[in-house]
Amino acid sequence: VQLVESGGGWVQPGGSLRLSCTASGSFASVNDMSWYRQTPGNKREWVATISPGGNTNYAASAKGRFVITRDNFKNTMELQMSDLKLEDTNTYYCNAIVKIRSWADYWGQGTQVTVSS
Repeated sequence: VQLVESGGGWVQPGGSLRLSCTASGSFASVNDMSWYRQTPGNKREWVATISPGGNTNYAASAKGRFVITRDNFKNTMELQMSDLKLEDTNTYYCNAIVKIRSWADYWGQGTQVTVSS
């Protein structure tokens, strides 16, 4: 299973970016898909999750500014980020719970988002 993110880049404060994640490989099913970002202490901080049925949950920092969506047929997920702030600067990682023979966590390589003026 491979998760590949794209869409990172540089944006000014108040701007928008759309991140994408595509799951590829041989697997039976994809459960929850999520976005995380790296904290200064090198831990991954949860940003948002979307279930296969489209139920969404957001961290307080993302609520009202970010929108997570997915396409189950294409095994893709997106994060539309708006009103970006300096503190959103980070590496964003795609996560998916994928079933091959059993369920397991998979991670993408990360995509950099830089918010600066």
